[in-house]
Amino acid sequence: MRRIERRLFTINDEIEALQESARLVEEELTFHEHLDDDAQRDAAVSGRPLDRADARDTGGDVRRFERNLAQIRQRMAALQAKRDRLVKRL
Repeated sequence: MRRIERRLFTINDEIEALQESARLVEEELTFHEHLDDDAQRDAAVSGRPLDRADARDTGGDVRRFERNLAQIRQRMAALQAKRDRLVKRL
C-alpha cells in the first residue's frame, strides 16, 4: 500500500472520530441550552442573586460547548481539505 493511501485511511479515521465527538458535543450543547433557557427565565422572573449567578454559569457552559463544537468542525474541515488534496494526488 502506498504512503498516500495509508495517510488517507488515517485521515478518514480521524474524521470519523471527530464526527462522533461533534455528535456528542451537539447533544450536550442542546442539554445545556435547555438548562440555560430555564435559568435565564428564572433569573428574569425572580431577580434573586442565586438565580442570576446560576444564569451566568449556564450561559458560560453554553458558550464553552459552542466553542468546542466550532473547534471540532474547524479541525474536520481542515482534515477534509487535506484528504481532498491527497485524493487528487492518487
